[in-house]
Amino acid sequence: MTFSFTQVHNMSDDDFLLLRDCIYAHCGIYFDLDSKYILEKRLSSRLIDLSLPSFYDYYHYLKFNRQKEQELMDIMDVLTTNETYFFRESFQLKAFSEEIIPELIKTKAARGSNSLRIWSAGCSTGEEPYTIAMLLSTIPELKGWKIEIIGTDISQKVLQQARRAIYGKSSFRATEEDDLKRFFLQQEDGYKVNDSIRELVTISHLNLFDNHRLAMLGKVDLIFCRNVIIYFDQVAKKKVIQSFHSALYDGGFLLLGHSESLMNITTSFTLRHFKNDMIYQKPDRFSSGGVI
Repeated sequence: MTFSFTQVHNMSDDDFLLLRDCIYAHCGIYFDLDSKYILEKRLSSRLIDLSLPSFYDYYHYLKFNRQKEQELMDIMDVLTTNETYFFRESFQLKAFSEEIIPELIKTKAARGSNSLRIWSAGCSTGEEPYTIAMLLSTIPELKGWKIEIIGTDISQKVLQQARRAIYGKSSFRATEEDDLKRFFLQQEDGYKVNDSIRELVTISHLNLFDNHRLAMLGKVDLIFCRNVIIYFDQVAKKKVIQSFHSALYDGGFLLLGHSESLMNITTSFTLRHFKNDMIYQKPDRFSSGGVI
C-alpha cells in the first residue's frame, strides 16, 4: 500500500513556523518559508507513525512529550542530506596532507608534542574521517605519533553505517584502485575499512548546538566541517564557527567545503593561501605559526 503523505496531512504557515523554530532551536538547521513543502513532505511520515492528526499536534509532541528528545534526534535522519564519498575535494586533501600536516608536525615536534587530534564535524556515513586516517597513515613522519580522529554527526542513522565501515560503489567515485586494495577488505556486502584505519577513528553522536557536549570534546588541531554550515542561517553559523574557534588550539586549521566561506560571519580566522588550496587558520597568539 502506498500513502500520499502530503494529501493526508497539510501544513499551515503557522504550523510551519512553529515546527521550523522548534527544529532551529534544537540544532540550528534553518528552513525558510519557501522550503515549507520540504518540511511537510519529510515530516508527514512521523505523524502517521505517531498517530497524530495534525502538524500542530506534532509540534505539541516535540515540545511536551516525554519522548521529545528522542524524536528530535530521530527526525535528523530525514531532515539532513548525507551525500559523501572517499577522497572528496582532492585539492583540499592535497593541501591537508602535503602542506598543513607537515607544518603541524614541525611546530608540534618543536614544542615536544607527538600527538594529533582532528575533528570531522558532520562526518555523515564516515567516509571523511576514514579518508583522513588513510592519508595520515601514508605519512612516514607520523610513525609513533598518537593520532586521534573524531567523527561526529547529528544523525544516528548515518553514524550506524560509519561504525560498520562497510561501503558500496557510490562511496568510491574518487578512490584509486590501489587505495581500494590498500585500505579495504572486500566482502559480500561491500568493502570494509581495514582495522588499522578504523582504530584511528572514533565515531560519536554530537549536536553542534550542544555546548556541554562540545566542551567535553576537548581541544583539537584541525577541524573538517565541509558542506554543513550551508544548513544554518547567519546567527547559527556564527554560533557554530565560534564553537570551532574555541575548540581549536592556537594555530589550528578549519577546513570548510569549497562553496562555504567565513565572509560576514567572523574575522577570527586568517585565510591562508597554500599551493593547493586556501584554508582558514586560527591565529597563534604566541608565535608566527603552528599549534600548542
